[in-house]
This record gives sequence, C-alpha cells and structure tokens, in this order.
Amino acid sequence: MQPTGDSKELHRLLPVILLLAAVTIPCTLFYLSVSPSTTFKSLAGLFPTTTQTTWKEELRRVMSAAAMGDKKKTVIITMVNSAWVSPGSVMDLFMESLKIGNGTRGFLDHLVVVAMDEKGYVRCMGMHDHCFALTTEGVDFSEQKNYMTADYLKLTWRRIEFLGTVLELGFSYILTDADIIWFRNPLVHFYSDGDIQISCDNFMGNSEDMNNIANTGFHYAKSNNRTINFYKYWYSSRVNHPGYHDQDVFNFIKNDSYTRELGLKIKFLDTINFGGFCQPSEDFNKVCTMHANCCVGLSRKIHDLGLMLDDWRKFMRMSPEKRRTRRISWSVPNKCSLDPID
Repeated sequence: MQPTGDSKELHRLLPVILLLAAVTIPCTLFYLSVSPSTTFKSLAGLFPTTTQTTWKEELRRVMSAAAMGDKKKTVIITMVNSAWVSPGSVMDLFMESLKIGNGTRGFLDHLVVVAMDEKGYVRCMGMHDHCFALTTEGVDFSEQKNYMTADYLKLTWRRIEFLGTVLELGFSYILTDADIIWFRNPLVHFYSDGDIQISCDNFMGNSEDMNNIANTGFHYAKSNNRTINFYKYWYSSRVNHPGYHDQDVFNFIKNDSYTRELGLKIKFLDTINFGGFCQPSEDFNKVCTMHANCCVGLSRKIHDLGLMLDDWRKFMRMSPEKRRTRRISWSVPNKCSLDPID
C-alpha cells in the first residue's frame, strides 16, 4: 500500500521531532536535578493560592504528614522568611537546638516550617521534610521586618489568620518562634484543661492570673470550637486596635466579656520552664525553652542565641552530679536589648 500525503509529511518531520526530544528531555531533567525550587514536590506547595480549596488541601496534606499520633493531631509550627532561614541565621540555631536538646530530636518529625516568601520556602525544602509556602498577594515578606513597622504588623496578623485556619482544619499546634531555643520536651508542662497555653514576658506566679503579660511567640492551642471562634475574634480585633500587633491585642482581649462568654480556658506558662530574655529561667535543670524576646535586631538575636546554645553545651558536658548541684547562670542577654539599632 502506498503511503498517503499525511504519512509522507510525518515521515519527513520525524527526524526533526526526534532531534528536539533528544535535546529537550535531557536539558529538562538536568534543570530539575540542580534546581530544588522546581521539583514537583516544591511546585506542589509553592504559592498554593489558585483557589481557597487548593490552598487548604495543600495545608491539610502538609499538616497531616507532620502531625503527632495523639488524638489532637498536634503539629509544631514555626514561621520564617528568607532573612530568618538563610544559612547561619536564626533558623539554623533553632534546628540545632532541637538536635542537641534533651529528648527533643524527635520533634523535628512533627515540625512544619511555614515560609512567608519564595526564597524562604526553597531554603526550607533543602533542609527539612515539612514545608509550607504562605504567601500574601501584594506583600513582600522576604526581608527582615523591623519591630512595629507596617510590614511587621502585616506579618503578625497574617500569622494569626493562618493559625486560625490550622485550627479549623482540626489540627492542634504548638507555635514556636524560630528565635526560641528548645532544651527539653515542653509538652510535659502543658495543662490538661487549657485551650490556649501561652508563654510570658512576665509571669506573676499563677497560671490563671490574667495580669500575666503574654508572649504569643510560644503557645499551644487545642483545636475546638472555643479556640476557633476566639481566633476569628482575635483577628477581627485588629480593626479596633490599629497600630498594635497580635501580642498586644491578645493582652487586650484575653479577659474581655466576649472571651469569657466563649468559655475559653487560658493558661499562662511559667518562665521557670519557658523563659526568655525578658524574664530568664533560672534553673538549667528545669528549662524547656528560652526565647530571645526583649531584643530588637536580627544580628543581636543571632549572636545571643549562639551564646545560649554554648551555655547549654557546657551544661550538658558536666557530670550528672555537677548538673544537679552547681548553680549556673546564662551568659545572655549579651548584645540583646530593646535599645534602637544605630
């Protein structure tokens, strides 16, 4: 049978098609192999903003992969941008603390790093298993945001909006700022009856005292109707308190009439176990976390967080007897302060 005109044309073009395939496929595979930001795994989570459904499905997938085996489906969340997650920055120190802490390495399996910009997400994908890209249209969260600037406030409120979504999806969470060093398992010091359990800049000695000054950088929230409704109220309250960040507004509304009507149980965490530069833990044998709070400036934080890790390493090198009996003091805060940066 004689070939048709279409068959002749295809036969004539076949060498060209094969040549293009021979060039294109290897180049594509090479590009994917050297560029982690373009792997299918990365692209699945990068800018998941096409629809609200797609965004939530991706979030649910990442959270499910990281969740602990408890009924509350607890995850650990830290939120960063490229300034905080770049090599040698805060994120490296945070991750190092989980690796060398007393019984904390396993928490890495349950940590979700939420990146606020593309560079931060790509860096996360190269160093950790559970990453999520949380982008905000029209806002660039890639650079360091100085305390209380307009972009800093946008970032803090984007965080509260996001955490409310996590609760709505049925996941409880521990939020930890990346400038918090973990030394021990904090879960053993959580209260069984607390809906929200939150660290303090200043702890007054009673876990239910509403005069405690809360620090939202480290807190635990159970997923239930009370917390879900509170987070909606918390986020909406920014309108009534313009110019304030999420932590200020939490302290404004933590004991108001609506919060009481919700029946929300708030517990404040003792700084003996959950300390910070505002009020350091004084007992190396009890401290679980230490926060570089009361500190303005990323470079100051990095310096003092490094010193704090060194303090911990020295403590752990001591004999059990010396750890029990010798009184040890932190070498921080050293450079950290609330003074403006020159």
